[in-house]
Amino acid sequence: MKSYLTELRGLIGHRLLLLPSVAAVIHDPAGNLLLQEKSSGEGWSLPAGAIEPGETPQETVIREVMEETGMAVTPAVILGVFGGHAFRYTYPNGDQVEYIVTLFRCQILEDKGAWADCETRSLGYFARDDMPPLAVPYPISALFP
Repeated sequence: MKSYLTELRGLIGHRLLLLPSVAAVIHDPAGNLLLQEKSSGEGWSLPAGAIEPGETPQETVIREVMEETGMAVTPAVILGVFGGHAFRYTYPNGDQVEYIVTLFRCQILEDKGAWADCETRSLGYFARDDMPPLAVPYPISALFP
């Protein structure tokens, strides 16, 4: 079955699309931040994804984190909602998006140890001063307490 986003892209091509989405802030016990290295060569990001029709933002963050990390989480707190020109991104295939991101702090309920999503190359926890650059500019104050 085609995703909603795939159907939209079939209609509008690579043109700019406003995309309601979510991202997860997950820390290990030492306070390091979980990041996902994308298999497409886009670099590192928070576990994140687009909200599908009929989904709540909370349901989306739970689904996306499970797909991309293999972790069952519960969204605990909304850390902010971000968007605007700074959250525009052009994918390697030319698709243009402007994310409107609800950022959740999430708590891990269970780590299944493997992810099911082909978007993930690897996962890693990073200290504030050792983070690689992210594809979208979340404020560092929202990522670390």
